[in-house]
Amino acid sequence: MPDTRHVAVLVGSLRKQSFSRKTARAIAALAPSSLNLEIVEIGDLPLYNEDLENASPKPAAWLAFRDRVRPAHAVLFVTPEYHRSVPGLLKNAIDVGSRPYGQSVWSGKPCGVISVSPGPIGAFGANHHIRQSFVFLDMPAMQQPETYIGSAASLFDEQGALTNDKTREILQTFITAFDRFVTRHA
Repeated sequence: MPDTRHVAVLVGSLRKQSFSRKTARAIAALAPSSLNLEIVEIGDLPLYNEDLENASPKPAAWLAFRDRVRPAHAVLFVTPEYHRSVPGLLKNAIDVGSRPYGQSVWSGKPCGVISVSPGPIGAFGANHHIRQSFVFLDMPAMQQPETYIGSAASLFDEQGALTNDKTREILQTFITAFDRFVTRHA
């Protein structure tokens, strides 16, 4: 086991002032030195299409994405909720990484989920919906602590820094548990 484990962080929102991205940055700042959290961008991935998978050349963005995720020891998904589910952007990244069949970049990687919403229930639906994919992808998912960040609009300052101490405590508890989980499963 390396001294520092690389964690690919996928943020399910493209919005410039995304609460999910702000949360991802906040948790990266709280991570112990044993974890290196790095956001892997997913906004430029062409929609998954098996015809493109069988074409030559394959989309360069797909290949670059797979090459960034493949060496990661673990994955952290930070997602908003769209209609009680994950955004299409994030689902597309999951699909792109899972192919070609038998060469998934996800297989066996421990993962965790933080869901973020300006609403009070913290994207509970998205958090649980994404977990359904982990079963097929063979990704052991950290079950506890469940982490739903609600009322996100009131948690960050104008520069995007986390200002809420209770949320900082929740994220610290999560990343400490995630470090132990990744150590056990990576």
